[in-house]
Amino acid sequence: MRLIHRFEEVQLTEEAVVTIGSFDGVHRGHQALIRQVRQAALQAQRAAVVITFFPHPSVVLGRAQPFYLTSPEEKLVQINQVGVDWLIELPFTAETAQVRAAEFVEQLIQHLHLRELWIGHDFALGYQREGNAEFLARLGQTRGFTVHAVDPLTNDGEIISSSNIRAALRAGDVSHAAHLLGRPFRMSGAIVPGDGRGKAIGIPTANLAVWADHALPANGVYACRAWVGHIPYRAAVNVGVRPTVTDETRRTVEAYLLDFDKDLYGLNVALDFFERLRGEQKFANVAELVAQIKSDVETTRHLVSDNVTRGA
Repeated sequence: MRLIHRFEEVQLTEEAVVTIGSFDGVHRGHQALIRQVRQAALQAQRAAVVITFFPHPSVVLGRAQPFYLTSPEEKLVQINQVGVDWLIELPFTAETAQVRAAEFVEQLIQHLHLRELWIGHDFALGYQREGNAEFLARLGQTRGFTVHAVDPLTNDGEIISSSNIRAALRAGDVSHAAHLLGRPFRMSGAIVPGDGRGKAIGIPTANLAVWADHALPANGVYACRAWVGHIPYRAAVNVGVRPTVTDETRRTVEAYLLDFDKDLYGLNVALDFFERLRGEQKFANVAELVAQIKSDVETTRHLVSDNVTRGA
């Protein structure tokens, strides 16, 4: 897969099958659409091209708070794993939002030799979302490309969408989010010094400096798998404000890696979330907190071990 950030960086001589979207999360629905693009490209001996945007249009236009399911780097990795020839990650700005749909499509024709455009069921392109499926199909009749609007993928009647995954995370239902994503919900970040309270009570935790714009699950304790490089460890992870030991309101992500005793400072750690064990709560004293954490650790040991056995 070749990655570029401007149309001017490419001038395809072969014809292209293209799909466009934000693809935040690269969930099961996104994956299915991209696979259809790849298959259509293979059958017609054309290039498979994915066009995506960063920042997300909803963030730029002020319709949403920071909410990303995947970092830009992880999104590229996930799309590459599905398999395409070209990935074009375009910057989205207030000026981009003013571009007319027909003008944008002309860029696809000029630089990508567009012949097939595959889109999601609710896709719309260009200024004030004027470029819906009907508009694009009419344009394609005069400009020499076909449009394929794909029905949404569903799970027990629920549309698999980034919005529904975010809703699951807000409810703390990381297992449902994982089912919609097709893999565990993941956060990653460098390990930075904390206040040392975990070490003082015999449960040293690693504090992740998570990207500020990344979605977080609801406050609580989670059974996770932590990746240190390519090595997995089970981890009990707290997301929240730690009400028993501090009055701060800033949310943090702290991971206690089971059977791990090395220095993590400065390393990047990724967390895959499997199950929410409990909501965050304020205990009467530190002894009660320690007892509960030890119970959480044993539950995590069982749950994540089971998940590893199943290949999750």
